[in-house]
Parts: sequence; structure tokens; C-alpha cells
Amino acid sequence: MTYLAMDIGASSGKLVKARLEDGRIVTQVVHRFENTQRIIDGHLCWDIEMLYREMVAGLRKAGGADYITIDTWAVDYVLLDAEDRLLTPAVAYRDGRTDQVACPVSREELYRRTGIQHQKFNTVYQLLAQKAEDPDILEKAYSLLFIPDYLAFRLTGVKVQEYTNASTSGLLKAGRREWDRDLIDGLGLPQRLFGDLSMPGTVLGPVREDIGYDATFILAPTHDTASAVLASPLGATSLFLSSGTWSLLGCISDRAYTDDGARLANLTNEGADDGRIRLLKNIMGTWMLQSIRREAGDDVSFDDMVAMARKSPLAGLVDPMDDRFLAPHSMTREVSDAIAEQGLPRPEGLGEVANVVYHSLADAYARSIRQLEDITGRRFTHLAIVGGGSRDGYLNTLAGRYTGLEITTGPQEGSATGALLSAMMHTGLIRREDIVRILTSSFDIGHITQEEDNVQ
Repeated sequence: MTYLAMDIGASSGKLVKARLEDGRIVTQVVHRFENTQRIIDGHLCWDIEMLYREMVAGLRKAGGADYITIDTWAVDYVLLDAEDRLLTPAVAYRDGRTDQVACPVSREELYRRTGIQHQKFNTVYQLLAQKAEDPDILEKAYSLLFIPDYLAFRLTGVKVQEYTNASTSGLLKAGRREWDRDLIDGLGLPQRLFGDLSMPGTVLGPVREDIGYDATFILAPTHDTASAVLASPLGATSLFLSSGTWSLLGCISDRAYTDDGARLANLTNEGADDGRIRLLKNIMGTWMLQSIRREAGDDVSFDDMVAMARKSPLAGLVDPMDDRFLAPHSMTREVSDAIAEQGLPRPEGLGEVANVVYHSLADAYARSIRQLEDITGRRFTHLAIVGGGSRDGYLNTLAGRYTGLEITTGPQEGSATGALLSAMMHTGLIRREDIVRILTSSFDIGHITQEEDNVQ
């Protein structure tokens, strides 16, 4: 059987084709495209129609498959009217509409009920911002679909709300696979927008779009981090780090943690593919590095920036989890200002600024791991880094230095690989207990040692 996974992140998307041969997954990227945002009606929005066109173009280019699935980022959504027409553009989480949103429920109460960390762009705050800006829109809305749900609907005509993505919204009961109906009432949001949740493995049926062949759509964990975790070679004392635009660091837990310790540590309890909990910390990731490199100009490659960082002195550390780094006018200036505000000399040049970010990310990993250990009472020995950031040898070596843990890296296409594994598992091709073996035999899983690299 042949499988296709459409994996769309905040900066780019890809379609990966896969099959199982002699116990190994053989993959091929058949389509890539850039994901962009644009201003619509004063808001920063995703070009949802472009995403759909690129998805269909990739599916046609693939030439054939038995099963198709999808994953994207979380929290963002679209609203549809009674005729399934879009009511609003797909506003992006980096938009500022939630900056001053008023919530009638305290952060403490929200965390106790949902277990979701406070992030100003959480779905709950986006809906409240929508309600404050244009309450008529919510009155007209009959369906709320998260981004991958909407793209799946366009392909199949079937509307669902997949569990792992919905679990990030701040509107589910902590550790449960159900909406918090009392909370939704208290926020004044329409109950009709929140339907039954669907789990990974749910078959939506045949693809109705003309892609040149017949294929069946099956749900994977539609939240890219949940898919990436499934593609992580985890053991009993392992942590995962989905390293990309965001760094999502955490562990799999049999229960949610909603006490004050977890809340103050800003840990979040999100859904795993099997219904358990991904207890994790959201840390700004390679977004900071991507922004700094982009601001340096097109003639500076990522490899150039890494080389300069390696040779540069360390000016100091910043907190990558500070909201100031979410969408600054200039990331380079923001990092420099944050160092200067500590009474330290400003970093000079691209290399020093990048080195601040590299060390700050590794330090944030170490601090987050200590918090996870304190709150869960568990001790971890291994950090499995997956995703695009697993290619960054400098960052991964620093992660080993700061955390003191064994570091493995790969697969690089973590989210797409996890989505493919999910589809294969739920169609009976593989077993869950075989996933780690399949990963290690199919991909070049790296091991980082401190002897490999000289770090500043």
C-alpha cells in the first residue's frame, strides 16, 4: 500500500509519499511549497485557498496512493456558515487581535479546567477576540474547523474536529477527550460550534477532489507536534523535542497535571495520538534564528550564520519564551535590546546575536527539563530531537551540553513521518510496538556527543 502525508508548517509545506518495504519505511518528498501570511481586513492571515491549491497540486503530482492524511500547526481555525461557506479569513496566531482581549474566566481557572498553558494566541482567546470584534460572525457560524480539519473537509466533504488539534484550544476538559461545555457557556460561545471529537485512525472516506486516482482519507494526529512525537524513538525515560519553528519539549504522561506548580511552570497538557497526554513546554524555536538570518539578507545562508555563531563570544542569554520574541519588528534588534537591558554589552554582528539565541534555546531546554522532572517526579536520561531542527548540529550539541542528557536526532521529517506511521498503524500495516524498531531501521538516527564539537 502507498501512503501520502501532507505536512504543513508555519513557513512551508510538503507532501511525502511512503510505503513499507522489508520492515522499513521508504519515503519520497514529492511536493514542496512556501507557506505565507498576508494582511486581510487589518489582520495577519493564512492564505487558506493557496494551501488547498498546493495540497491538490501535490496530490496530483504524487500519481497515486491508497491513503492520504494531513497534519498542520494548531490553535488556528476557520468558521463556516450554514451553507459551509467561509465566514472569515484564517487569522494567524501571530496576529495581534488577542493582545488586549478580555476573558471572563481567570487564567488560574482556565488552567485548572483545561490544563492548557497561557499563550495569548490560544484558540479560546482568538474566539473571544472574534466575539469582541464582530459578534455577528459567531451568530452566523455553524461550524468551527481547525486548519487541517478544513483542508480535510475540502478534500472529502466530511467535517470533523480531530482530538490532538482540538486539545490545544483551551476548551477541552483537562486529560479528557471532551469539550468543557460549562466553560464554553461561561464564555458565551455557541455550543453548536463544538461537535464530537474524532480520533486518529478515523476514516473520512474517499477523496472527492479530482486528483487523478482514487484514495481514502484517514485521520492522523492532525497537530504536527502530536505526529512528530509518534515519530520519536522514545523509551521509558525519554523526552521528546520537536524542533522547528517552535521547540516543543516534553514527555508522554498517563494523566494531566493541572496544579499550581504545572501552571506556574507554564506546562501544557495536550493530546497524544493514543488519547494520553503530551505534557510539554512551548519554547520559541528556530523562528528566532530564521528571523535573524532573513534580516541579514539573502546573501547569508543558514550555514554561514551557524559558522559565525560558532566563532563568536557569548554576550549573554535571553528568555526565548518571552512574548517579545513572538513577532517583533526586528528579531535582531529585539535580542540586542534584551541583552542591553541586563546591563550587558550589546552583541555585535550576526554571529554574536545568533550565538545568544543558540545558547538561550539550549538553556531553555535545560530549565524546562528540570521543571518537568520536579513536577512529575520522573527522571529523564534521553532527549529525542525530531523535525527540521534535528539537522542543526550546533544547537543539538549545545542541548546536550546544557541538559546533560543523551541526545538522539532524527527523523528530520518528524511530523510527516508520524502522520504516515499513524496511517499505517490504523490500516493494520504495522503495530504500535514496532514503531521504534521501524524508525531506527528506516532513518539515520544520530547520536550527539560532546566530543564531536567545540562549543563556545
